[in-house]
Amino acid sequence: MRFVSEFAALSVSKEPSWWLVFSNDRILIDPDSRTGPIPFATELADLNPLPLRQHHLGKLDGSPCCAVQVADDAVAPDGMVFKAIRGLFGTVEDDLVGLAARANQILRWDEAHTYCGRCGIEMTAKPDERAKICPACKLVNYPRISPAIIVAITRDDKILLARSSRFPTAFYSVLAGFVEPGESLEDCLRREVKEEVGVSVKRIRYFGSQPWPYPDSLMVGFTATYAGGDLVIDKKEILDAGWFAADALPQTPGKFSIAGRLIDGFVKKKKRVRPLARPHPV
Repeated sequence: MRFVSEFAALSVSKEPSWWLVFSNDRILIDPDSRTGPIPFATELADLNPLPLRQHHLGKLDGSPCCAVQVADDAVAPDGMVFKAIRGLFGTVEDDLVGLAARANQILRWDEAHTYCGRCGIEMTAKPDERAKICPACKLVNYPRISPAIIVAITRDDKILLARSSRFPTAFYSVLAGFVEPGESLEDCLRREVKEEVGVSVKRIRYFGSQPWPYPDSLMVGFTATYAGGDLVIDKKEILDAGWFAADALPQTPGKFSIAGRLIDGFVKKKKRVRPLARPHPV
């Protein structure tokens, strides 16, 4: 799958297109289609639901991709279902999951900025770029991206994992938090770790990043090592935390997420590091 992002003012396309149709943050899926779970059709009318808003995203394998929002109570066409984006992880190609996340994020931004935040006038789409402009005060609004750090902290042969108050089950993950105005990513990392579990870190290294559409985050991943302090849980955002060995992990995220990849990287590293066998006495 090869996706090329592009902007174009909304126009009627006569060629078959990928339709990323959302109702209440759920995406329309065709589980039995030969072309894949994302509907592929010439016109949206072929899929029945009436659009509330619509955006051209770019092209996937040369075919247009269109993000569409329909009513929260829209009924899926025969043979199709509306499904949460999380349900796509691990079941479809990463390119399609990323495209679905991009579509949902742009639609949510469009909906949240129907009116100008400065003067209250209804905003209009800019014809030359993906943005909205107020016809009265000329305020321009672009799709928002909220940066957040996520970090795997190790101490000797263990990794620090925590259970968030947002997790409905006994589910553990690495620490994460949103960047505040004026902070560097590293400053945010140190602050979040200190606030949530009370320890200090060192040797901060970049790991990777992942767009995360819940609702508009960019997760920037790091690794770090323990520098000092005792675990002190804040009991507001974090319910429990501890140091876990690679062969004794609790329930953790899947590898589709950057959190899962950080944890998997720790496990693989520990599997590669094996103690040297002691020489036999002569």
